[in-house]
Amino acid sequence: MPTTNVATILAETARRVPDKTAVVLGDLRIPYGVLWQQALRYAAALREQGVQPGDRVAILIPNTPHFPMAYYGALAAGASVVPVHALLVADEIAYVLQDSGAKALVVAAPLLGEGAKAAEIANVRLLVVMDPGEASDVIRLDALAAATQPLPAMVQRDPADEAVVLYTSGTTGVPKGAVLSHDNILWNATLTAFDTVRLQADDVFLGVLPLFHSFGQVVVMNGGFRVGATIVLLPRFDGPTALGLIAKEQVTVFAGVPTMYVGLLEAAASSDLRPQLRLAVSGGAALPVAVIDRFKDTFGADIYEGYGLSETSPVATFNQERYGRKPGTVGCPIWGVEVEIAKSDVEGRIELVPAGEIGEIVIRGHNVFTGYLNRPEATAAVMVDGWFRSGDLGTKDADGFVTIVDRKKEMIIRGGFNVYPREVEEVLSRFPGVSQVAVVGVPDDTYGEEIVALITPQAGATVDGEELKAWSKQHLAAHKYPRVVDVVPALPTGPTGKILKREITERLRAGEPIG
Repeated sequence: MPTTNVATILAETARRVPDKTAVVLGDLRIPYGVLWQQALRYAAALREQGVQPGDRVAILIPNTPHFPMAYYGALAAGASVVPVHALLVADEIAYVLQDSGAKALVVAAPLLGEGAKAAEIANVRLLVVMDPGEASDVIRLDALAAATQPLPAMVQRDPADEAVVLYTSGTTGVPKGAVLSHDNILWNATLTAFDTVRLQADDVFLGVLPLFHSFGQVVVMNGGFRVGATIVLLPRFDGPTALGLIAKEQVTVFAGVPTMYVGLLEAAASSDLRPQLRLAVSGGAALPVAVIDRFKDTFGADIYEGYGLSETSPVATFNQERYGRKPGTVGCPIWGVEVEIAKSDVEGRIELVPAGEIGEIVIRGHNVFTGYLNRPEATAAVMVDGWFRSGDLGTKDADGFVTIVDRKKEMIIRGGFNVYPREVEEVLSRFPGVSQVAVVGVPDDTYGEEIVALITPQAGATVDGEELKAWSKQHLAAHKYPRVVDVVPALPTGPTGKILKREITERLRAGEPIG
């Protein structure tokens, strides 16, 4: 039986270049050999806390060295990792813990407020890294690791075994755990590093994409470590800080979402710093060609766009040098992956359409996930005839380049984060006096899309939009709550009473009143 483990990525690079700097945070520089030994100490400490092979360990940590220590430590111990979105509130975190059946939650001290409440709600063991301040009664995983002998060797797993569970919502508003195998991640990280993006051992990444997100986790962290690059961590993006770090640390590769590229250009407009990058990679949302051109003029690097989802590990297509580059497209399928366009209105089977026609993007290959955790019906709905139905609409030209046209799902992408209207609507509908809710995305120069909620009040009730917006901030993560709440007398509906969201979006974009 073949065996493997995603933790091999760090282990092998540490064996090859133990003294090479792996991660940088401020003045802290950690070599690969030290980082791997720390991961093995975390693995041993997790074992002492009852974590066994096959268990799941949830990780709620921002972009600090503690994330790779806990991530590879859990994997080395034979467990799988459940990364938790750092912007979630306690109820949302608790749902992930309960749904995944996590054995423990490893939380960074700055996120302990929401994390501790979630662990208590879910009755999950709480382990803390970093100084918790006055919360001295918590179990410090990093302190336990420092006092523990490293695990002698990582636990080997079957290539098809679960490695990571990434929670992603759907049009039902119920987050689902997308299960990625060791094979899924190893293939995606290795191909990203050596075949698709072609990273170099002397590359320096700016690690500002959240490591809990598939893009930052697989492409930046796993891909970067695969070649032995250095990752300069930045826990929170802001343009001037990122620009300063790129210059100070001589960053050669920047991977980000469109909002970050706009932020870097805005920072450069008021700064004399003009560091030249070797490579820039974008994903998460469409990037205007005008931004690509401005970025090239400012930082000397072409931006290469790609496409993927949590369910595809994540990279499915990419603008690759071997095929040329078409700005405005998301490139061609990566090696070993097929991407086609199918009729979007045909259910239960896949009918491919000719080049140039619009349809639903479907994917098959080594990158496609093993399914949604404990949700066979949801898995069957997206896995049809061996293809993964993405829910995104696009075209594929005669050269194999894919263009994203629209989304079959009603997902909003705000600042590179997926926001699912149904989930937001479910929360807003709990506010006293609310009758109907429609949440849509509208174009926004900064975030790509902004979240707008339209509310109709119950008969005889009054709803204050600003009060509802403030209330929603307590019940939804920072990237999910609506920035605009309008109370309207009625929402446009079709013959069956279904709210016509497309009509709402068109009216908002045209500046026309609703209701």
